Amino acid sequence: MVRYYKGIQKGTMKVDAKPEIVFETPVSAVVDGHDGMGQLNGHFAMELAIAKAKKAGVGIVSVRNSNHYGIAGYYAKMAAKEGMLGFSCTNSEAIMVPTFGRQAMIGSNPQAWCVPARPYDFLFDASTTVVTRGKLEMYNKLDQPLPDGWALDAQGEPTNDAAMVLDNIVHKNGGGIMPLGGNTETLGSHKGYGNGMVAEIFSSILSMGTTSESTMQNGKSGICHGFMAINLNAFGDGEAISQHLSEYL
Repeated sequence: MVRYYKGIQKGTMKVDAKPEIVFETPVSAVVDGHDGMGQLNGHFAMELAIAKAKKAGVGIVSVRNSNHYGIAGYYAKMAAKEGMLGFSCTNSEAIMVPTFGRQAMIGSNPQAWCVPARPYDFLFDASTTVVTRGKLEMYNKLDQPLPDGWALDAQGEPTNDAAMVLDNIVHKNGGGIMPLGGNTETLGSHKGYGNGMVAEIFSSILSMGTTSESTMQNGKSGICHGFMAINLNAFGDGEAISQHLSEYL
């Protein structure tokens, strides 16, 4: 809540902003959030994607000029409630150092997928970094060293110093959090890095918005999001498909 309070006070989050569709086709759209609340922009965009999927089988919406939108899985689950496969992702302030890199260039960039099933939908929601920035803040407050395999210093070397890493992220001095899989190919760093890029493409690239390394500058957030709804009926009997997944689960 502190994040939103400060954002509203500073003017980076404009409470009276209205999302605007700036480009549209029967299956896609680009939305300009005009620096509004991320949750409001996200809800608007996913409802738009769902409406398109009901008519055309699929709806894909990319959003620019928004803010932190909360839980990625919330939007994916919106589509599942309508009997559809839902996808949601967002970029954020750069905290991820690409494989073999030294400078944070990608955000935590979570992806969320949700498919309707009984008794519970299949819902996957995860960042593409080893951990989120909040975990580093927690260790810093407790004055405890970070676990091995989480973070890198300005030279791209592993470090356990939470305060230093957080300071480097804020001042863009280099270093940051490792991609899922660490910082080398040994445990699959390129997979976390690549998944982070997928989220970046669906959010900031398709919308022609601000990429992660340029967010949170000059009084603007610039956060971007991506949303997709896929109607299961586009593959046959949607109810039978959902039941097939339920049995597998």
